[in-house]
Amino acid sequence: MEKYSPKLLAKFGKEAKIAYHLMFKISSEKKNNALRKIGQIIYDKRSQILKENEKDLSNAENKIISAAKKDRLLINQTRLDDIISTLQSIANQQDPTGKILNQWSRPSGINIKKVSTPIGVVAIIYESRPNVTIDAGALCIKSGNSAILRPGSESFFTSLALQKCIEEGLISSGLPEKLIQMIPTTDRKAVTELLQMKDYVDVIVPRGGRDLIQLVQNNTKIPVFAHLDGIVHAYIHSDARPKIAERVIINSKLRRPGICGALECLLINRKFFQQNGKLLLKSLINKNVEIRGDQLVGSLPGTSLATKDDWGKEFLDKILAVKVVENLSEAISHIKRFGSNHTDCIITDNEQIAETFFTELDSAILMHNVSTQFADGGEFGMGAEIGIGTGKLHARGPIGADQLTSFKYLVQGDGILRD
Repeated sequence: MEKYSPKLLAKFGKEAKIAYHLMFKISSEKKNNALRKIGQIIYDKRSQILKENEKDLSNAENKIISAAKKDRLLINQTRLDDIISTLQSIANQQDPTGKILNQWSRPSGINIKKVSTPIGVVAIIYESRPNVTIDAGALCIKSGNSAILRPGSESFFTSLALQKCIEEGLISSGLPEKLIQMIPTTDRKAVTELLQMKDYVDVIVPRGGRDLIQLVQNNTKIPVFAHLDGIVHAYIHSDARPKIAERVIINSKLRRPGICGALECLLINRKFFQQNGKLLLKSLINKNVEIRGDQLVGSLPGTSLATKDDWGKEFLDKILAVKVVENLSEAISHIKRFGSNHTDCIITDNEQIAETFFTELDSAILMHNVSTQFADGGEFGMGAEIGIGTGKLHARGPIGADQLTSFKYLVQGDGILRD
């Protein structure tokens, strides 16, 4: 671990920019070979990586961090296998750069092509998520971008071990050694400095809690891809099949409660609640979900009354806010008021009702009879994601390799002059 200095960060910025420009001459085949090589190196060094993760987990035990953070921090053999599969999946995808997005001709005789191009240098600031090291690195390699990684102190040793695998894979594959760099210090001054590096960094992607994301958004003039909270809602309509509703809700909440796609608030149509609500809530309670409900729900055994702060809250835990609503319109109004434009779901057999839900809500991801845990770049076929964007400009939803591109216009003619 190195000591922080502004010169260190400037050096990283300069090297990242140089590496980015060197990628203009790198073929798709070489990028894909590098990704596969990195996967092989991770497999070969799996024991070492797991030992480094044990250091992070041991340090976490000495701190007060949530169960959700500990889960995100954990790397085991299964998750290493998933990381290797992610690299293979990204390698097998079409190159997102150099694609003709559109082309047309003008009466003047000029021919215009709109062609995808890398963004440049991407800075990724993340907390207890060592897998982001590979997700971000792989997506930037695939899209021809350079990356500066800044993990939190909780995941430092695991992230560094994974970054070293990336570096080794880049060198052995003939790609720029400094393409994917990791800031080798946990000093918070490094984050402050990174946020001011507009001469080198083209976009910043924060992955973490609200405090981190607000810190980034409030202290930089560099464009940011981010979402503040994953306040995910699901609405069960009156005609929903009870078994489908139960399965989708339980998976949405419990598969991994600590991820941003986990369900945080359940809205239940009154008719469905009267017929099936108690059984559904009992199933959740039996799986150790704490139910915080409105007056109707909160009066049932095993539940408690929700406070005003429970509506619009990202619990990232086995806690679920539950409210009974009269109809679709009331459900939509509640989501508009308390949601975060991340992911919202409707459970219904009525296509028209689902279409109204899709039309009237403006979340980055909307789902129909699908677990909200599918709000994930890997599940979208992107191989991985660098984050989930809830803004309206450039990138929304899972940010994969395609979303890490911009475009340029190529204008061609034969000595054409403008009148």
